[in-house]
Amino acid sequence: MNDIVKAKKATRWIFFVCGLGISSWAPMVPFAKDRLGVNDADLGFLLLLLGFGAMIMMPVSGVLMSKMGSRKVVAIGTLVTALTLPVLVIIPSYAGMAIALFVFGAGIGAVDVAMNSHGVQVQNLYGRPIMSSLHGLFSVGGLFGSLGLGFLMTIGLNPLYASFVISAMLIILLISQYKNLFEDKFEKEAIEKYTKTEVHAKEGNGFQWLNKSVLLLGFMCFSLFLAEGMMLDWSAIFLRELKNISSEFAGIGYGAFSVSMAVMRLAGDKIIERFNSKIIVLCGCFIVATGLMVIIISSLFPVVLFGFILIGIGASNIVPIFFSEGGRIKGVSPSISIPAITTMGYTGQLAGPALVGYVAYRFSLETAFGLIAFLMLLVAVLYHFRKVYAERRTF
Repeated sequence: MNDIVKAKKATRWIFFVCGLGISSWAPMVPFAKDRLGVNDADLGFLLLLLGFGAMIMMPVSGVLMSKMGSRKVVAIGTLVTALTLPVLVIIPSYAGMAIALFVFGAGIGAVDVAMNSHGVQVQNLYGRPIMSSLHGLFSVGGLFGSLGLGFLMTIGLNPLYASFVISAMLIILLISQYKNLFEDKFEKEAIEKYTKTEVHAKEGNGFQWLNKSVLLLGFMCFSLFLAEGMMLDWSAIFLRELKNISSEFAGIGYGAFSVSMAVMRLAGDKIIERFNSKIIVLCGCFIVATGLMVIIISSLFPVVLFGFILIGIGASNIVPIFFSEGGRIKGVSPSISIPAITTMGYTGQLAGPALVGYVAYRFSLETAFGLIAFLMLLVAVLYHFRKVYAERRTF
């Protein structure tokens, strides 16, 4: 049990590391757009390449985890992310930025899959919900990344030196927590203990990706992560160009979103234990849709910030519920379901914002945000019918 507690704490820090790494890109977006001289559509294509790197790496990470365990995949992905981050600040060419974002996305994708798989396994052995608090640490990392890099620049550090500070933090945290993550052998024993099956037999069945529960949860994760990815990649542009906020403080919207999400996720394990997951998901989707409409319609900056807070509150505990349910799908090993759902989900966060860029270019950024609000209502409907179907099958 002591090893499980240590693994739980270490996994929390890895979620923080991932949130810190990916959100440090958010304050860089306006500077990158100005440095490269691109429009919204060209910027959207760059963001697509970031997501494409993650999409390619996520299923590969599932294979790597089956061979070397999740903690080595976490280490490799974190190092790639940390070493690439400063490069994003200085590359002057469009082609060079495209390559750098692809590599950066691959690093983030590897960490995302490995940490969620590791977290579900720890939760299953721990016997109580922990996924919300894990994702809460991701959100705390998001807060530090979105506001921390901007703060370092306001006290006199240029963007390159500020990015070096963030990269050093990523590597130091990885080194300090690496030994407490599950080793490859213990990790496989943990999966066997929970699933009561042979891991290798399960891992060989790639068609489990096509399980309808896996696909539905994957699509719903895609939708929620698309909303989160839009906050990451487009909130600063939205505030600067539509609400007239300066570039140095344009990350405040994502910061408000991250703070509210972090607070709710840190309390989320107790909330999930107390309330029905269906209530949390349905209410959460409606709150996200409401927050999006608030930031579109309002011209008052405090009200706009309140809209970002609503989005964070609503989205906070939905994805942890989806991941937890994904680790308990009957007849599907967590070593297959979690990488599959993670891949589909994070495709929304990392590749979906490119679609937002296209819609913004063809119509407007407000229209793109409105379409995401509609998508949240669709998720609520789908989850409702999924629960109704599951309840009927139990009778």
